[in-house]
Amino acid sequence: MSEPTIYEQIGGEETFRRIVDIFYARVEADPRLRHLFPRDLEPGKEHQRLFLMQYFGGPRTYSERRGHPRLRMRHAPFPIGPRERDAWLEHMLTALVEAGVPEPARSVMETYFRHAAQAMVNQMENE
Repeated sequence: MSEPTIYEQIGGEETFRRIVDIFYARVEADPRLRHLFPRDLEPGKEHQRLFLMQYFGGPRTYSERRGHPRLRMRHAPFPIGPRERDAWLEHMLTALVEAGVPEPARSVMETYFRHAAQAMVNQMENE
C-alpha cells in the first residue's frame, strides 16, 4: 500500500480551498502585492487551488485545463524582487497554519513554497 499523498493527508480539496482563500484575503490587503494581481482575484484563486491540488498529489485538473504549469513563464511579466517574494511567502506560510495543515505535511509544503517563491524572483532590486 502506498503512502497517502499530501493532498490526502491534509483533507483534499476543501483544505486547499481554505489555504487559497486565506492567502488571497491576505494578498488583497497587502500593498506590497495587491498591485501585481488583477482586479478580479477569482480566476487566479481557481488556478492556484487547482495547481496546488495537482502538485501535492490530487486530481490533474490544472494540467487538463491549462497545460503545463510553466510557473516562471507565467510570472515573468510581473516584477518580483525580494520584497514581493518575502510578502508572498509570508502569506502562504500563514495560510498553511491558519488552514490547520498538520505536520509533517505542513513542513513538506513549506519547503516547496520557499523554493517556489525564490524561483519566481526576476529582479534583484526592487525598483
